[in-house]
Amino acid sequence: MSDLTIDRLLEVERRGWDSLCASEGGTFYGELMTPDAVMILVNGAVLDRPTIAQTLNESPNWSSYTLTDARLVPTSATSAALVYQATAVREGQEEPFVALMTSHYCLVDGNITMTLYQQTTITH
Repeated sequence: MSDLTIDRLLEVERRGWDSLCASEGGTFYGELMTPDAVMILVNGAVLDRPTIAQTLNESPNWSSYTLTDARLVPTSATSAALVYQATAVREGQEEPFVALMTSHYCLVDGNITMTLYQQTTITH
């Protein structure tokens, strides 16, 4: 599980957030997610990979973000969950979006892939 270290998974998460800031999240997550992966958002939406790939580039971008309190939870020899708090700011919003995030990753043919992502809001 040497590729699934906290530092490596935080690097992947930051690349994902950077893609969301650049309105390229659909492209990034469309490539990162396994075919049957889902994202569960704070509004209750459950989005599959094709929906993410088709729509996330059109979502309003984030202007900045911070990731704190990261924790690695190994789930097998080839998988792990990364849990952290994200604070993100979107232009025009009065309050930042603050949520706990869980991303589950596994190694597929030696590549890090996302199998599940869930947001739990702590600001509402």
